Amino acid sequence: MSTDFPDFPDEAAEQDNDAPIQEPRLWVGNGWTARVIKNEEDEGWAVAMIKDGEPEPALVGPWTMGRDKKNPKPLDVNAFNTLVKTASEVLRRHEQQLHAQLHKNVFVATDEGQIKVMFDIVPDEEHPYAELSAYDADGEQIAKVRTSAAFKFNATAAANWIEGGYRRPG
Repeated sequence: MSTDFPDFPDEAAEQDNDAPIQEPRLWVGNGWTARVIKNEEDEGWAVAMIKDGEPEPALVGPWTMGRDKKNPKPLDVNAFNTLVKTASEVLRRHEQQLHAQLHKNVFVATDEGQIKVMFDIVPDEEHPYAELSAYDADGEQIAKVRTSAAFKFNATAAANWIEGGYRRPG
């Protein structure tokens, strides 16, 4: 209890640990932390956006100088919301790029009809591997084999796999 206001509980004691922090150089909320930092490469300032639970920033960019041309401009709600949106987009693009690297497919025309061949890399840290799978025009799986994550997947490789009777590439 505060001694100044005996009828009101001490706000600091009851403050939720998940409550947003809104300081001039540090904002925390919506699953993100924005921290204004000294730019190591020049005399200016930068802002780092870190997603909760992540060890590295998702985004680091220049930050505006304040009116005194010495200190950084304080963070505010509009700037924080824009930074969250931008950093989220950076992560989304990174996830899309990673997905595109790990999951590829091509369509191969055969006498039996069009076959969709998928190549999915499983990025296991110790033993990465990939799976080749083939699907007919109705989406039914025809074949599936495990292969090396280093397998050079392209339309020619997919056609050769089909022509070879769906045997594991070796």
